[in-house]
Order: sequence, then C-alpha cells, then structure tokens
Amino acid sequence: MTHFAYILRRVLRLPSLSSLCRLARMPITRLAIRLGMQPGSRLAIRLGTQPGTQPTTRLGVRPATRLLDFRLASLALPLLTLCVTSCAIIHHDSPPAAMIAPQQIRLADDIHLANEGWPSARWWEQYHDPQLNTLVDLALAHAPSLAIAREHVAQAHAQVELIQAAAGLQMSALAEADREHVSDHGFLSAYASHDPAIGAYGPWYWTGLIGVDAHYDIDIWGKQRDLVRAAIGEQNARRAEAAQAELELSAGVAQLYYSIQITYTSIDLLRQLREVRAFELDTRSARHGRGLEALTQTAQARSQVLAIDQQIASSEEQIVHAREALRALAGVGSDDLPAIAPVPLPAPSGSLPSTLSYELLARRPDLQAMRWLVQASFDKIDASKAAFYPSFDITAFFGFNALRMRDLFLHSSQQINLIPGLTLPIFDGGRLNANLHGARSASNTLIEQYDQAVLDAVRDVAQGGSAIDDLDHRAHLQRDRIDALRFASDSAEASYQIGLGDRMSAMQAKAPVIAGRLELVQLTGDEIEAGIVLTRALGGGYRSDDLPGASASTNKP
Repeated sequence: MTHFAYILRRVLRLPSLSSLCRLARMPITRLAIRLGMQPGSRLAIRLGTQPGTQPTTRLGVRPATRLLDFRLASLALPLLTLCVTSCAIIHHDSPPAAMIAPQQIRLADDIHLANEGWPSARWWEQYHDPQLNTLVDLALAHAPSLAIAREHVAQAHAQVELIQAAAGLQMSALAEADREHVSDHGFLSAYASHDPAIGAYGPWYWTGLIGVDAHYDIDIWGKQRDLVRAAIGEQNARRAEAAQAELELSAGVAQLYYSIQITYTSIDLLRQLREVRAFELDTRSARHGRGLEALTQTAQARSQVLAIDQQIASSEEQIVHAREALRALAGVGSDDLPAIAPVPLPAPSGSLPSTLSYELLARRPDLQAMRWLVQASFDKIDASKAAFYPSFDITAFFGFNALRMRDLFLHSSQQINLIPGLTLPIFDGGRLNANLHGARSASNTLIEQYDQAVLDAVRDVAQGGSAIDDLDHRAHLQRDRIDALRFASDSAEASYQIGLGDRMSAMQAKAPVIAGRLELVQLTGDEIEAGIVLTRALGGGYRSDDLPGASASTNKP
C-alpha cells in the first residue's frame, strides 16, 4: 500500500480532520470564535495587522470572507499532498511470520485417559488432603516469586499510565525573572539607552515572564494510540505471567509434599523389611553358633540389614531436604512451616480433554503471555509506521511578559500564543526504517517463539498423558505380581503353622512381598508426579476469556 493510500484510509476514519476542514471553510468571524478569541484582537496578528487596530477589510463583508474561504479551502489539498509526498519512505517491510495452524494443536489419536476434562481452578483440592491445601495457601500468600510477579504487573500498569499521560494535554505554569543588559547592536538596541520619552530605561532591565503554557499532540495517524495498546498488551502479558507463577508455585508445593509422603511410606515399608532381615540375621547367627551354618551366610544377612539401614537414613535425609525446599518455596521461616504428618497416599488421578485446539491456548497462562506480547509487537509496528507520516501539535501560552518588572501585571503586558505545529520527517539517515525493521524483526521473533511454545505445550500434554497411561498399566501389573507373591508368602506361613515348614522360611517369603510393595509405592509416586505435571501442562485451571480465535492471524500488520 502506498503512503497516500494508507494516509487517505486513516484520514477518512478521523473526524478531527473533517473538523479542521470545516474550520478552514468558516468565515473569519466564526473561526476566531472557535479559537476562543474576539474578532480583531490577537487574531489580527496572524492576519498581518497590529493589535488593537481594525483589519483593512471589515469582518462583515461577504466578498472578502468568501475570498478567504476560497483561499483556505484551495490550500487544503496542496497541503495534504505536501504532507504525503514529503514524508520519509518505507523502503522495505518484510512480511510477518506465520502463526501456527489450528490442526497442529491436537493430540495423537492413541493418547487418551479414562477421565476427560480440564483441571479446576484449585486443582490440588482433588486430593482431599487438608495438609496440602494449607501448604499451597501458605505459599500463595507468602512466596517471594509471586510478589516479584505482582511487581512486574504493577510496573507494566505504570508504563501504561505513563504512555497515556504523554498522549494527553500537557500544561504547566512558569515564571521567569531575568536581569539583562541590552546590547547597543542587538534586536532591542533602541532600549539600550536611557530615554524615558520612548519608554527606554536602559541599558539594564529586570524582565519578567509569568503564565501558563500548554502542549497537545494531535494523534492523527494513531501512533500514540498504538503505543498505548502495546503497553496494555504487555501489561496483560505480565498478568498472565503472574498466573503462570502461581501455577508453578502450586505445582511445586504439591510435588514436594507428595515426595515427602512417598518417602514416609517407603520408610515404613523399609522398616518392615528390616524386621524380616533382622530375624533372618538372628536365626543364622544362632545356627552359626551351633555350627549348623557357615559364617558366610551370617555375614550376607548382616549386609542386607545394613543396606536397609542405609536406605532408611537416606530417606530420612530426603525428607529434611524436601521440607527445606518447601519452606524456601513458600517463603516462610522454619517455625512457620506446619508439621507434615504421614497420610495414606491418594489414588492417582489424571484427566485429559478430548480435544485441545484453541482451548489449550486460552488455558495455558504462559501461552497467553506470549500471545499478548505478539499482539503488542503488532501495535509497535503500527506505531513505527505512523512515525513516517507528518505529526501535528498545538502549543499555547497565556500570561504576562514585560521588559520592566513593574509593568509585568499590566493589562497591556498580556501575551497570548497559539502555535499550530507540523513536522515532516523527510531525511533521517534511515532511522525510521531501521526502527521499523527492528520492530518487525522483534515481532517475527516473538511469533516464532510463540509457535514453538505452542508445539512444546502440545508435546507436554501428550507426554504427560502417555506417561500416566503407561504408569497406570505398570501399576496394575505390579499389583498382580504382589498378589502372586502374597500367595506364596501365605502358603509358606500356612506350612509353618501346620509344622511343614520352619519359621525362617515363612519370614523370608514375606520379603519379596514387601519389596514389591516398595516398587508399587514408587510407581504410585511417579503417577502422582505425572498427574501434577499434566495438570501444569493443561494450565492448572487457568482460563482466559480472550481466546485467540481463527482471526488472530488476520490482525497482523
């Protein structure tokens, strides 16, 4: 699209230019009134007459008014043409990167779980564990990571307010006093001498200036509006990042909590296994003392007991480490973290929605954050393009200005300035094009990162669902194996009870059952962990009402 077509398209949507055109066609009397002036007063300076005098042509004469109307109107089109043709030229603007296609946001047909659906907002409550609920609420209230994320949101909000303020009317009061020596050869050389007859009391003067000045940028091309929209987009991105921080925090707390509970259960089973191995050690030691067994078997039994003791000590240390990690994650002191008592492990549960598509984009806060950054980059590109076109502003001043301080507040010392401004970027050494190319490159980079993040999100969901499916199948097989081992253990115990076997054989048959239960606990822990990971991959109950929709790609400049 050419400069002229682009400008004409945006001009036709701006009522402000229509108002300017109506002003240009107004009779001079109405124009003065619209500008807040009286006919024949300060406006006369703009018409080439002296303040306080009458214009050479009476304001009420219709031919002169029509002539002025015609002249002003005839200047409108050449002025617009000058603005268009004098602008800096966009040499080359690369096309935007392609957004990811909807068909790529789906799972393979062979990935499915028994339960379907998305996580709820407080997803950790599905485990029905009051201790976990307390820990998550404690972390959400005190975690430094969330405080940092909220500060980022506050900073982004302040940036929005800053840019919005820059787009509004700027007004300030000013006062100035100047002790000045007037030059004999300067612009005020007539006042360098002392001649009261002409009002000269030089060469030294106390000059004074006091008043109010104002400045307003007329955002014809929408540059400031685009910058405000970009800042709002970045603010929304920071809010989504704060939601992502909450999700990461709650998932981290749940993972650490259940690692502690898994370790508690493992320690309990290890102690049961130690009792079996300790009984075997005592039995073999007694047999060795009676000369019925070699010392080798006793030493082997002792090594098994010591190995279990090592596992118990290591597990207890893991609990200490996990508790400290949990305390740091929650941002509380050691005395503020409640005690964690052992509780039965919950039944692993994981759900997977039947379809993903755009719903995944709305439920992943990290994807929403990146999408807002992409949208903000589009607005920055629009702002960079608007910088190629003329900018308009109005500067005004009302106050008092006097060569002598004692005359400062006289009515005749009043000063009024109304200065419309026009800036045409003609030659800038390639600065505007470089700025546009940088904005486009940054936008394309964000789009590529967003596309990759979407693919990674689909991968995370697919891997999480597949892992839960696999772990659930392995857990079923392990339960069947434990049932078989328990049958052998029960048979050995029954043989001992009826006198067909010895006590040590019955105790030894219990060891494989306990070892199988240890493996099942680890599988259960892995399945709980996979469920938490899948919940995080699905957004953890987050959902944005602002869905990207199929029209997102059409909004790219």
